[in-house]
Amino acid sequence: MTGTKKANAAATTPNRAVTLAVGLTAVIVGLLAGAARAETIAEGDQVTVRESDMARPGRGMTMHAVETKFGAPQDRHPAVGQPPISRWVYHGFTVYFENDRVIHTVVGPPA
Repeated sequence: MTGTKKANAAATTPNRAVTLAVGLTAVIVGLLAGAARAETIAEGDQVTVRESDMARPGRGMTMHAVETKFGAPQDRHPAVGQPPISRWVYHGFTVYFENDRVIHTVVGPPA
């Protein structure tokens, strides 16, 4: 019985090392992926995605936080649908909200 416990303990040690290595790899990949920012650019009926460092609202920000950081929008479109989706137009980008939270920001030609 003692030999069985030692064999099981020896077998789980490499499994823990593999689990730790996989976990660390996932964290590193996640951090590197989070560092890259992309913008969705809409021009006419064409939509493209490219890397960007342009300051714009992030997903999950509240309307109040957006207005505090970026100022008043040029235009506010009222909410439509269920859940209610509204949009604010700024110079260079449009912010889409679900209720009072940012769900997406689209970079486009200045309005």
